[in-house]
Order: sequence, then C-alpha cells, then structure tokens
Amino acid sequence: MFDVPIDAWYAWLGIAGMSLLTLGIAAGIPAGPTPDAMGVAGTIDRVAASEYPATAEHGLAADQIRLTPNRISLRGPGGATTAVLEFAPVTPARGDDRLYRVLKGEPPDRGFESPESFSQVAAETRTQEPRWRSAPPRLRIRTVTWEGERVTLVG
Repeated sequence: MFDVPIDAWYAWLGIAGMSLLTLGIAAGIPAGPTPDAMGVAGTIDRVAASEYPATAEHGLAADQIRLTPNRISLRGPGGATTAVLEFAPVTPARGDDRLYRVLKGEPPDRGFESPESFSQVAAETRTQEPRWRSAPPRLRIRTVTWEGERVTLVG
C-alpha cells in the first residue's frame, strides 16, 4: 500500500525535464519591451518633411542610440530595433558644438559665416562613422532653412 510504483522514476524524470524547459523559456524572455524606433523615426520624418522650419521632441525609452543619416537604431533591455527614415538624410548634431547650439534653438548665422558653410559642416557630420551612444531621455529634432540651405538636425 505504501510501496513506490515501479514507474515513479519516470515521473520524476519528466518533472525535472519540464522544470529545465520552463527555466530555459523564462531565461529567454526579454527584461522589458523593445524600444520604439518606428515611433522616433515617425517624429523625425514629420519634422524633416515639413515645408516650414519645425522643431519636435520625442521621449526615448532606450539605453543606447545610433543615428545615421538614413536610419535610427535603439537598444534597451528588451533588445534592439532599427527604423529607416523616409525623409533622409538627417544630420546628427554631434561632433560640432555649433550644430548642437542650432539644434537647441540658436540661429545658424550666429555660429556659421554663411549658409554654404552651415550646409558643408552638416554634410561633413553626416559622413562620420555612427556608433552606439548613451540615449538621452528626450530626442530633439529641428529643421532649419537658411537662404535655401535646408538641414534637419537630430540630437
């Protein structure tokens, strides 16, 4: 009556196997949601497509960001995502303090001698090798037009 059935070791083996399978599945689940690169790309595209000078901000729920003239990538606890920008190229406002100040709202004629030099510095910035950087809490986008030279800054 209190004897162990002959097939009891099979049950224990099955329970151990299911426990390992459940642990493996749980370990593979991401720690959080994937960052929303498509939403950020949509905000960038709306500003870049505007026929008038425009500015916008978009909150980021990501740890790192990589911006190229044609795409944006975000990386966080849930993984990494990339979105293609429809109204490219955009200019990452990095590497030149003058571009960053224009992104923050300063008129371009305060930091640049001419519209051509503004456009040239923006073009040179777009050729820099993109790399992963710490993501700010909010991404700022600004399209500036100065005597026919149009630049969309992102930073």
